[in-house]
Amino acid sequence: VGDSEVMVNLRDSARRIANHHTWVLLTGEPGSGKRNLARYMHAHSPRRDAPFVGVAAGSLAGGNTAAQELFGSEQDGHVVYGRLEQANNGTLFIDEIADLDMNAQVRLLSALTDQQFHRLGGTEPVAVDVRILAATRTDLAGEVREGRFREDLYYQLNVVPLRIPPLREHPEDIPQLLELYVAHYSATENLPRRPFSEAALERLRAYHWPGNVRELKNLVQRLLILG
Repeated sequence: VGDSEVMVNLRDSARRIANHHTWVLLTGEPGSGKRNLARYMHAHSPRRDAPFVGVAAGSLAGGNTAAQELFGSEQDGHVVYGRLEQANNGTLFIDEIADLDMNAQVRLLSALTDQQFHRLGGTEPVAVDVRILAATRTDLAGEVREGRFREDLYYQLNVVPLRIPPLREHPEDIPQLLELYVAHYSATENLPRRPFSEAALERLRAYHWPGNVRELKNLVQRLLILG
């Protein structure tokens, strides 16, 4: 949402990148909308009719439980589909990919490079065609230098980097965002619609917004409940 030059350029870049099958690394501060942009790219891609599956990287760390979540499992003819199979022919969004431990990084890179993997307990390889959109608030290049992130996975992800600007870089979009969230909470929680005075708008435009759009959304809900 937003008609500022910053947001118009971001949407334009996202749509152009969406038409290709390359992996994308989305960077931005917490609350800036990385998951929303990933969904936007999926919706404008040739894979739009296939699944969009999201997973938090921290849940893929360590042990068989993490491996099962990513790759699924087979036991006595019972198959549990992991995130990769759920996203087959579509998009897998990995949130905060810097949180992947080294074992998970190795397993993920191997599966996506070969476009196949074995389910936990399975004997036959499973072929997949998945596009990866990964998000991070962390300097991944710095994580590579510190030895906490695999260099080969970093370069695979960083083919097309896309930075999401913080809200303080496009404050002219704040009135439009306010209207969006006022309408949302009025419709979903039956909260009264309230106008924002020009003085209130000026104050909100001048605010630093460390929590970005997520903070603004929460503020609107709080004001409509308590105002």
